[in-house]
Amino acid sequence: MSLEALPTLREALEAHGLWAKKAFGQHFLLDLNITRKIARLAEVGDGDLVIEVGPGPGGLTRALLETGAQVIAVEKDERFRPLLEELAAAANGRLTLVFGDALTTDEAALAAGRPAHLVSNLPYNVGTPLLIKWLTGPWTPVSLTLMFQKEVAERIVAAPGSGAYGRLGVIAQAACDARPVMDAPARAFTPPPKVDSAVVRLEPRADRPSPQRLDALQKVTAAAFGQRRKMLRSSLKVMGGEALVTTAGLDPAARAEMVDVKGFLALADAWLASR
Repeated sequence: MSLEALPTLREALEAHGLWAKKAFGQHFLLDLNITRKIARLAEVGDGDLVIEVGPGPGGLTRALLETGAQVIAVEKDERFRPLLEELAAAANGRLTLVFGDALTTDEAALAAGRPAHLVSNLPYNVGTPLLIKWLTGPWTPVSLTLMFQKEVAERIVAAPGSGAYGRLGVIAQAACDARPVMDAPARAFTPPPKVDSAVVRLEPRADRPSPQRLDALQKVTAAAFGQRRKMLRSSLKVMGGEALVTTAGLDPAARAEMVDVKGFLALADAWLASR
């Protein structure tokens, strides 16, 4: 059977008696117009390697396969194995299935030395920890085109001084050029979640900080935003306080929400130098 001859996603779900599990943060995208748009925004094509996390019934997977890409799909929910195996059989060797937890998956091993893109409609309950893993881990994808709850997407691209600005935005923007590329209303999903979603495109920066520097950035931002109402001299007291902030060239009376990414990298560098 070819991809074109497969039953619709809704028909496949009904045939296998599969429904979204709230505990897994699952909300299915069954509209191929939307999944095809995500695949276009990912800018992948013939022969490209794509790692997809949480394919569920395979709506986005189908759209990625239509581009000619080779897809490795990582799925935690074993209920989808029969349905995804049918899709793999129709994909003529271009779909590899991996059943396991994406939080512990070794993407470098999956890619086996090949450049790979990450494209996913991420499960809501693990979207943020997965992004942090990919931003700070030793393996770097060519690009990341990821759907999150809209609130999380706004935090990723937020600017200093905005209510959404926090450590997720600092880490994401230190490692990548990040921009929102698509909104997806709740009604686009089955079942509809209580919130809207959005797709963010992230491209690793040429000057992406080293793993050691990113680790320091995580520690500094955790302390600073953990007490975001306090001045840096107080929120960073356990890391050096006013002396650390002054060494980084920042105002000790500033608050975390007003410090840009460059400033946090300077704090991370100052902390590393003080150890």
